[in-house]
Amino acid sequence: MASRGFARSTAGGGMLPWLGLALILFIADQFTKVLILGWYQPGDSTYVAPFFNIVRVHNTGAAFSFLAAASGWQRWLFTGIGVAATLFILWMLRTHPGQRLFSFALACILGGAVGNVVDRLLHGYVVDFLQLHWRGWYFPAFNVADAAITVGAASLILDELLRVRRSR
Repeated sequence: MASRGFARSTAGGGMLPWLGLALILFIADQFTKVLILGWYQPGDSTYVAPFFNIVRVHNTGAAFSFLAAASGWQRWLFTGIGVAATLFILWMLRTHPGQRLFSFALACILGGAVGNVVDRLLHGYVVDFLQLHWRGWYFPAFNVADAAITVGAASLILDELLRVRRSR
């Protein structure tokens, strides 16, 4: 009798390739954050290009520093949301491994979510260090995990648009 294990194989290759992608993104995220924590003090900044700086920012909130000024409870709220999202994504990857764009999107979100959850658990904040700016306007600093989540979200939207188009 064939095993119905967590990483079961399907015609699409199972969920292991997607977990591998998530792991690569997680490692890239954590590695870059270790470099920033080792080389920069909070608030340090290095000019790279007319539109880009490397900075060290501690984000205790969520996207765009949402709830960053709260008294600390937000750490556990966002950690819980990240853990719940991780479990849901693992379930979705298990049930849809052959849907390539959808699974790619989920893997990107998974790698980024786990990277930011680890930060919250280890430090109590997320380490952000990529800063885009233009003519005095500064986009909030972000990190590799945030970029992976953004690529994943955009891919989910594209996957849905393509699905709707195919169904016509």
